[in-house]
Amino acid sequence: MANILAVDDEKEILMIIKRALEKTGHRVTTVVSPLMIKENQFSNYDLILLDVMMPDMDGFECCRKIRGLVDCPIIFLTAKVMETDLITGLRVGGDDYITKPFGIGELRARVEAHLRRDHREKQNVFAISGLRFHLTAKEVYVEEAKIPLTKSEYEICEHLAMNHGQVFSKEQIYEAIFGFDGESDSSAITEHIKNIRNKLSKYDLKVIETVWGIGYKWNVQ
Repeated sequence: MANILAVDDEKEILMIIKRALEKTGHRVTTVVSPLMIKENQFSNYDLILLDVMMPDMDGFECCRKIRGLVDCPIIFLTAKVMETDLITGLRVGGDDYITKPFGIGELRARVEAHLRRDHREKQNVFAISGLRFHLTAKEVYVEEAKIPLTKSEYEICEHLAMNHGQVFSKEQIYEAIFGFDGESDSSAITEHIKNIRNKLSKYDLKVIETVWGIGYKWNVQ
């Protein structure tokens, strides 16, 4: 059972979310505006569903404000399908998005997939290419410096690093990380990898190599 926060200015959407997720055993808090939750309260939740288009404060702005305070998965709810909107959401720290209108099955599957990967237990420390993976804490370090990766960025790095030498398509990476049924979202993987590369560039690390026409692989340095 997880504590889930759903923020959407449409009360009907909130009712659907609450009923759907409470039937699977979760506790769901619903609010029509992010301003109704104090910043220090966001850390009480295991997953946040965040509408993009809201009048008082949009989802992107809210995510920017709270991402440094929480490390739980943040999933955007959006009627927008433009790639630029997806990119914006990932850049401000979102992990995924669900396009409105969405089905109950899709909502439950995505929420469960993020909760599963967020809470699964791993052991030990794994070092490769100048990086040190703390598998239980899901953190990556360069010497003593912690790399500020989002949950999704960390999972992509860990998957590629643990399977170094193999080439994965964007679709294969998406399926391995998120575990969703249906079509993969290659745009999301592309943007996550751009963000990873930007964060590692200050350490002069180029660990994810593009294999043109196929996908990506981990570059052992």
